[in-house]
Amino acid sequence: MTEDATGRRHTPAPTQRQRDPERTRARIIEAAIEEFSAKGFAGARVSGIAARAGVNQQLIAYHFEGKLGLYREIGRRWRTDEARAVPEDLEFVEMIRQYVRTSVDPKLGARLLAWEGLADTGEDSPESLRRDLRLRQEVEALARRRQQGELDQSVDPAALLLIGMSAANALAVYPQLARALFGAEASAPEVVERYAEQLGDLMRRLTTSS
Repeated sequence: MTEDATGRRHTPAPTQRQRDPERTRARIIEAAIEEFSAKGFAGARVSGIAARAGVNQQLIAYHFEGKLGLYREIGRRWRTDEARAVPEDLEFVEMIRQYVRTSVDPKLGARLLAWEGLADTGEDSPESLRRDLRLRQEVEALARRRQQGELDQSVDPAALLLIGMSAANALAVYPQLARALFGAEASAPEVVERYAEQLGDLMRRLTTSS
């Protein structure tokens, strides 16, 4: 929103937004996150993203070299934001709780991850190779936590990571189930905190020796 000469606030016209490159890029990314989250990569359309952003379709090609380039840029930002939101030095249970809290933020990609899974063909891509490397590093980090006594020796780090990621993303992936079970929207702060605390307590019991 901007203010005119009388102090009244209004939404800039598309031509105004296009004259500000950084603002235009930001609006395109915000619109793309909404479009990809709603429809997945395959279902999303450049025309839909442009309409949401209020820009000409050609600007998406100009700034991001098309839909794939835009999707990759969102993934890059997602990984950066996630690393900031969930530091590696968090205690494991608190890390799981924090994953729950971030899962309902559309900017952090839980729904995009679900769409990727549904569309998976098993073929490698530069993005999937980077993801696989990152996941192997996370498994190795969990193995070190097990060696240090934070996790029970019987825990399989790879299985634990998959269980934790799947459960932490449940509010984003199954909002209809959460709404029915909790009687409120999955993104409601009280639901997020209730689920984060419960999942954290459960994971502690599963991963700590008695």
